[in-house]
Amino acid sequence: MTDIRSRFDALRGADHADPADLDALWADLATVEVEEILGPWRGGDFATGHVASAVLKKVRWHGKRFDGPLAAVPMLCRNEEGQLYSNLEAGGGGEATLWPVGFRGEVTATMVYDRMPVFDHFKRVDEDTLMGIMNGKLEAAFGVKDLYYFWLERDA
Repeated sequence: MTDIRSRFDALRGADHADPADLDALWADLATVEVEEILGPWRGGDFATGHVASAVLKKVRWHGKRFDGPLAAVPMLCRNEEGQLYSNLEAGGGGEATLWPVGFRGEVTATMVYDRMPVFDHFKRVDEDTLMGIMNGKLEAAFGVKDLYYFWLERDA
């Protein structure tokens, strides 16, 4: 586990994270059940140069909140006063649900956006940290086909 955490930390802190290294880390992580990830999460991303990173910075993305399988808030952002709110517009006009979904040959908890053809797959780094890969028709959402790699940490 120490090896996984150190690899994760190195990639998270890198000035540039190579998607091949992120894919290798992903392959070594454990899958998660929907019920294991319920609650609020603070998020960030890996420096791959993906356009989604700039979009999330612009909308002051804070993270995600999973209130239940049928109630997920994908775009938890901060307003001008610093208060959290669900940014429905940035989320494609809706929120999301959580499902066990197959991705790369294994089933793991996945957030399915209500109004975008996009999936966020999650795997466990440790009890309080998840790695995510945004997959789907990213061209429709961001104008690019590349996968988007991000992380979540439990938020008090």
